[in-house]
Amino acid sequence: MPHARVTRPPSEPPDPLRPAAERDLDAQAEYIAASSGGATELRFYRSAEQTLQLIARRPAIGRRIPYRNPLLAETRMFVMRGFPKHLIFDRTSEDEISVIRVIHGARDIENLFEE
Repeated sequence: MPHARVTRPPSEPPDPLRPAAERDLDAQAEYIAASSGGATELRFYRSAEQTLQLIARRPAIGRRIPYRNPLLAETRMFVMRGFPKHLIFDRTSEDEISVIRVIHGARDIENLFEE
């Protein structure tokens, strides 16, 4: 079940989700639906949307993690509200926020960034 998007007025910034983050969200939601049902899947998508809105309002809210890979130096991590084992990774520049991955914390996170 694809997740619903909140319709934004034209003055709001573009969707910050990169393709890998979109795939991550959908894969996690599919797993959640299969294991816990559609209501939990919907709650997962709502939680993701609320957390992404929070990150958009406060871009430096996430915590920087010291990764070995220098390409990840400016990557921040923030825990998804309501789903504390799911982590949202983003990069912020002067004019843009890019959500690059949404990953369950039990996964090998650093190696996933190399995919």
